[in-house]
Amino acid sequence: MFDTNKILNDARAQMQKAIDHLEAELAKIRAGRANPSMVENVHVDYYGTSTPLNQVSNITTPDAKTIMIQPWEKSLVGQIEKAILAANLGFNPQNDGAIVRINVPALTEERRKELVKKSKAEAEHCKVGIRSSRRDANEHTKKDAKSVPEDVVKDLEDRIQKMTDQFISVVDKHLEQKEKEIMTI
Repeated sequence: MFDTNKILNDARAQMQKAIDHLEAELAKIRAGRANPSMVENVHVDYYGTSTPLNQVSNITTPDAKTIMIQPWEKSLVGQIEKAILAANLGFNPQNDGAIVRINVPALTEERRKELVKKSKAEAEHCKVGIRSSRRDANEHTKKDAKSVPEDVVKDLEDRIQKMTDQFISVVDKHLEQKEKEIMTI
């Protein structure tokens, strides 16, 4: 059974997943401003279990250059500090017995360019995902198109291409925004 809506919806869902992944990856790339997502991949040993930092503490950014981590149990402060150092994020945490503070250093021009390059790589990765969703939808269309007029198939392929172009432009906007954020001092 040839169902154009199902093919389009499946392709749209796959393309949206690629965009969602890109947004998550770009959020992890630091742009000189403190952001709780910078430490969200850090895991702490919590009663013998490796637990994400955000599940054992509150992570806040009181200002643009500081990340403040307040554990729910004061006994975790030292472990959190060690976990951040072990994660090799380039941060030097400071422990005052109740809270762990991280001062986010300013980025050098060279580091900014590296981060832009990393952002571009993530965007390209996303575009590849979107294009493979397009390819899958077109293959699905051709496979099921035996009993359907050729102009219906051509129309569906055109709609898939337009949708692909829209998603690619969203990727470009995200990249442009992140580049501007990174390069702004």
